[in-house]
Amino acid sequence: MNTTEKVIREQFPFWEKALSLNTTTTRDAVLVYVGCGTSYYLAMSLAAYANGAGRRAIAVPGAEWLNRAAFFWPDWKNTHVVAISRSGETTETVAAARNSQANGAFVTALTVEADSSLAKAADAVVASATHAEEGIVMTASASLMLLLGLQMIGSHIPASIVSSAKVLAEKLDAALDKNVLRRNHFVFLGGGPLFGIASEGALKLMEMSQVLTQPFHPLEYRHGPISLVDENTAAVMLYSTDQKDAETKLVDELRDKGAVVIGIGGPGDIELAVDFDLSLAGLALLPALQILGERVAQSRGIDTVEPRHLTKVVKLA
Repeated sequence: MNTTEKVIREQFPFWEKALSLNTTTTRDAVLVYVGCGTSYYLAMSLAAYANGAGRRAIAVPGAEWLNRAAFFWPDWKNTHVVAISRSGETTETVAAARNSQANGAFVTALTVEADSSLAKAADAVVASATHAEEGIVMTASASLMLLLGLQMIGSHIPASIVSSAKVLAEKLDAALDKNVLRRNHFVFLGGGPLFGIASEGALKLMEMSQVLTQPFHPLEYRHGPISLVDENTAAVMLYSTDQKDAETKLVDELRDKGAVVIGIGGPGDIELAVDFDLSLAGLALLPALQILGERVAQSRGIDTVEPRHLTKVVKLA
């Protein structure tokens, strides 16, 4: 077991500590979630969850919010920017936070580094320490920041989600075989708040294993991308509780065209039950998707401790 897998498996006590924090925000303003890479995909999921909870929210990549915020939301003074960064040192995100504050927005840093540049550039900080051995690949801290972000919008996260997420990861790990691991085209499908999670699952597998991955909203996949499906395709369907029938029909199509399907929350060649509805399913799924990326990498002899071309903190000169 390498360090990446060790951190994935040992992340759950950090969840338990974060669950004890009171991070709820009641500010009456538009929430703008800002981040880069994994943090942007968490932002996408959190914005969808916030809108579903009756808030007003959007997600914007860090550089886009820094350089062309007016194309996304023009009213700085009625804006609560939630800047997401594991290290708190990501160049675009830190600069976007400072620029937002200078223009009159309220800024919250969502991070695992309470002493970081981002934290110092914010009006408020929501943070909880992550696994000390986490390396380049963001795993435990991604889960933690999603958990903290959900708590910020008032989501009640029961303690049972810890054991459910752990069991789901273990069951997927046990079910994986060469028929899945040796495929060279992975598609991640998720709707609503699960699209951000699907995007993060795709990113995780791609950066860990160097395999082509694509994320899509499920029913959008029929509109062109399905032309790529063949015997080399593995699809990961993150089923939504409100669209399960339509998503099941899509899965049947994919299987007919040669794809092997991992169904998380519904039918597939590998089927895994999810204990939580759409409002919390994203958090419960993350460790399983992290394990999938690690196993695909291992099947190719790739060490995820030092993924190609990547660094733990992205800083621009």
